[in-house]
Amino acid sequence: MSGSVNILLIRLRSMGDILFTLPAVHLIRETFPSARITFLVSKEYAPLLEGFRDVDTVIAIDRTRFKRPNPQAIIIETFSVLRQVRRGKFSLAVDFHGHGETGLLAWCSGAPQRVGLVSHATRNWAYTKVLRPDRRLHPAQRNLSLLQECGLQPARIRNEFALPAGALDEAAQFLRSRGVSSAKPSLFIQPFTSTPFKDWPLDRFLEVAQFWRSRGRQVIFGGGPADLATLEPVRQAGFPVSAGVPLLVTAGLIKLSSLVLGSDTGILHLAVAMGKRTVMAMVSAKPGNCHPFQHPDWTVVPPEEGQPISSISTDTVNEACARAFAEVSAV
Repeated sequence: MSGSVNILLIRLRSMGDILFTLPAVHLIRETFPSARITFLVSKEYAPLLEGFRDVDTVIAIDRTRFKRPNPQAIIIETFSVLRQVRRGKFSLAVDFHGHGETGLLAWCSGAPQRVGLVSHATRNWAYTKVLRPDRRLHPAQRNLSLLQECGLQPARIRNEFALPAGALDEAAQFLRSRGVSSAKPSLFIQPFTSTPFKDWPLDRFLEVAQFWRSRGRQVIFGGGPADLATLEPVRQAGFPVSAGVPLLVTAGLIKLSSLVLGSDTGILHLAVAMGKRTVMAMVSAKPGNCHPFQHPDWTVVPPEEGQPISSISTDTVNEACARAFAEVSAV
């Protein structure tokens, strides 16, 4: 690829899946150090891209407009996004999403080279090169495999989210206002995912929190604005709750914590990308699941495959946390 290199990357949602593109973004930057890299993402996840230091520009699409019966708003949003995509004069478009709408956006970019992870052959027309996703691979590795199919080979695989300094300052201020010292060992717990069957029960998380508080660890619970009411038992038990703070402030709280505990959710994958030790409760240990990237040993799973996540005992989680705290202390 010669001349000016403008690269469009596409992954609209969700938080974890966007974070799983990070190693691929690093590889693209290493291969094309002078390229202008633009990331097309759904508007609600645009703040996350502030931590993608290799991305130069973000195009945010307001997908909520397409869910409302307002043709004018749909037309305005469609033409706004298409205008930005066309204006980029991209030489390469990489679609990590591989859906019908993202294939259309890749095609509309006008990039002479368009590659995508595509599950259905009916979408092949939008690309110059496609790769079927290998479900045996971790999603981050699938994204890398698409680039490797195009001849890009990493010297080493990096997964590094760069937290903006302002977010860390806001997080430190939040902790001070709740009487939490960033100088003392702490456990950040993210109890909920977007998929209920992946959630370890809240009362078990509360038991774990009480166990570690009794051993001198500070414990903070995170969550989204919709989780505030559900987390009331946690608040009543005297634990600080950060549910509803901005995403990057949550990232700052994680950065200031010693250990992060939760289920398979984007916040846990964000922690991993910031180099934080995590313990992730998962429903399965099958190949291809979304374990902490490059750290499958940071998981706890049911005693037998096929059992619900609730079959994981609090003792098992406490033991995993004890090992993790020991690792953190040894560094």
